[in-house]
Amino acid sequence: MLEQYLPILLFVVVGLLLGGILLSVGALVSPNRPDPEKLSPYECGFEAFEDARMKFDVRFYLVAILFILFDLEIAFLFPWAIVLPEIGFAGFAAMMVFLLVLVVGFVYEWKKGALEWE
Repeated sequence: MLEQYLPILLFVVVGLLLGGILLSVGALVSPNRPDPEKLSPYECGFEAFEDARMKFDVRFYLVAILFILFDLEIAFLFPWAIVLPEIGFAGFAAMMVFLLVLVVGFVYEWKKGALEWE
């Protein structure tokens, strides 16, 4: 059964090798002529207004994590939908439990105000 994964393994290995070769050739061939203009932090003509290391509101991270969570939910739905005729009612019930847990989590986040920006 493992021989079925050989094309995928070859694809990954060729991709990594090609990426490494292209990055190496680019680093060797590209010109390297630094000057004060290029090395300045901003090329727009004026200095920065604030420190670049300012703190972000935690809500940005929370929304990003919620997006990844529900994006993964969709990623699990596609293979499940394809094999649904083979797995029958047990697979259907298991996915409904999975979706119920995610919906409960989504409603909890909604009620807590995690999706509000004000």
